[in-house]
Parts: sequence; C-alpha cells; structure tokens
Amino acid sequence: MIKKNYHQLMEDEIRAVGKREDKAKLLLHICCAPCSSYVIEMLAGHFSLTLYFYDPNIHPLEEYEKRRDETKEHARTLGIEFIEGPYDVQRWFETTKGHEDEPEKGDRCSLCFDLRLGESAKLAKELNCDYFTSVLTVSPHKNSRIINETGFALSEMYGVRYLPSDFKKQEGFKKSMEMSRMYGFYRQDYCGCIYSKR
Repeated sequence: MIKKNYHQLMEDEIRAVGKREDKAKLLLHICCAPCSSYVIEMLAGHFSLTLYFYDPNIHPLEEYEKRRDETKEHARTLGIEFIEGPYDVQRWFETTKGHEDEPEKGDRCSLCFDLRLGESAKLAKELNCDYFTSVLTVSPHKNSRIINETGFALSEMYGVRYLPSDFKKQEGFKKSMEMSRMYGFYRQDYCGCIYSKR
C-alpha cells in the first residue's frame, strides 16, 4: 500500500482554492479549543470557516460543557461562526457498543470518526459548503489515515469536497500546545470518551 502524504494533499487543495476570486466555504469539525486553535489560524487565511462542535463522545456532561464553552468563546473572539451539534450520547454508545474494551486507535475510534465526520459532511452539504474537514488529525493519538479515508468516503456520499489533512505535521501539534498555553486553554488529559479515560 502506498502511504499518502495527506499534508501535501491539503497544501495542493489550498493552492487550488487560492486561485478563486472568493473564499471557499469550509465546515471545520472541532473537538476542543487546544486542538482547534492552530488549525483555525492556519485555515482562516484560505477559507471562510464555520466551526462545528459535534462531539457526543465526550463524557461526562460537565467535561463536554467545559470544552464546548471554551471553544465557543474562542470562536466568538475570532468572529467565526460556531454551530453546536446535538449531544446525542445514546447514539454514540449504540454506535460503539461491543468495542468498550478496545485500546485507543482501535475500531471504536474508527466508529467514532465515522459518526462525527458523517454528521459534519451532512451539515456541510446542508450549508452549501465547498469543503469539510476535522481538527482530529492534529492529535498524535489519532490515526490520520483512517480519518482521511473516512473523510474521502463521506465526500463521495454527500457530494462535498473533503480537505485532507495531517495537521500534526510541520510541528502542528507542538504549535497547538504553544497556542493553548498562550490563550490559557484548559488542557484535558483524555480524548473525551469514557473508555479512554478508564
């Protein structure tokens, strides 16, 4: 199997949209302020962004609200539209049922990506966005290949272009950490799902 350079593919797409007279509209799925800060800064110069917080994987509710509120406030200060998706926890538990004991980066994570990116692609279609993508690839704990393959499959399904990414490349994760410290963001110590915390 040929290993794809998703970061290079993203840069190629960005060069292509740079030739347009107007900015392409991109729906960016976000999970928390620390992961999204660097990605937003990097993409905002090239796209008209809408941020989508759809994360029914985050437990407990207090943790979800803490991440949502901080991300929403950051979007407000940047003047970027923020949309919160439904906190349909029961759907998430049903989606990942039978995969409770798997380690991070296993099938449970893939199912979680399918759900969250699927709702992102669906909303991007409804909003007539040109692209959708997710900040999830900024994390060294997430499998960028699986996230990107999921994104491309959903692109075919919904007819919205997927912006490939590996945001951790070129010190992206390090930059997100530095920006988190600069903004004083709350930094969680688990991905959000109750099984990863356990």
